[in-house]
Amino acid sequence: QEIPNGWKAVDIGPASVKLFSVALENAKTILWNGPMGVFEVDAFSRGTYAIAHSVADAYALTIVGGGDTDLAVSRAGVSESISFISTGGGAALELLEGKALPGLMALTDK
Repeated sequence: QEIPNGWKAVDIGPASVKLFSVALENAKTILWNGPMGVFEVDAFSRGTYAIAHSVADAYALTIVGGGDTDLAVSRAGVSESISFISTGGGAALELLEGKALPGLMALTDK
């Protein structure tokens, strides 16, 4: 659906949750970076928490990146079901893009 002018998307709805959840069912690896909405506000947390449960329930290697996503999976109560959690979301994405990270470069120079 289209978002009307002047409105803001603050969460995903049930249809989007279903689409994402179905897409995750057969995944072998899931990398999740960034919540689905403004999960800090209870009224807008449902989409993020539903996806957190879908990721946690997947038979896959599950990687969560970013401090906000870490907090979201924690609040959803599924942190223990995630394979790996990193609070460095932006840095993790840069690493996946093949960019050099100064901290890692310093380690490899020794």
